[in-house]
Amino acid sequence: MEHRIATIEDLPEIVRIYNTTIQSHVVTADLEEVSAEDRINWFIQHDPINRPLWVFEHESHGAMVGWLSFQAFYGRKAYDKTVEVSIYLDPETRGRGYGAQILQFAIDVAPSYKIETMLGFIFAHNEPSIKLFERKGFQQWGNLPDIAELEGAKESLLIFGLKV
Repeated sequence: MEHRIATIEDLPEIVRIYNTTIQSHVVTADLEEVSAEDRINWFIQHDPINRPLWVFEHESHGAMVGWLSFQAFYGRKAYDKTVEVSIYLDPETRGRGYGAQILQFAIDVAPSYKIETMLGFIFAHNEPSIKLFERKGFQQWGNLPDIAELEGAKESLLIFGLKV
């Protein structure tokens, strides 16, 4: 698997992958699909020097496996060494170990971006993501009970953290 910093030309595929998670109500709190246009500001916030957005591609045919985002946490200067990490995979690649490889990449490169703390916000019913983050050393640091309503059900959001 190869990786590179995302370009604006990647945004439609990034959004397509993101949108595949919405209907499951397991990964994101968005309830409706988003468009590439909707995500332009989000894309711009990913400064390649400090808070990159990467795409991961199959070595053989270049199709996007998924993407990884480092996002600023809480928008305050005191949190500059903390990021929220997000990983989204193409549905055809889920369950094949790519998420583990991408999360390990994130952990490995974090210090080079002056990141000391990584956070993952994961719904309590998203067992595959919880297991993945725990296998990579993340610990549950918080529980926001019943803060999201998805299809009429109240869902809790867990905060996982790792010092790198």
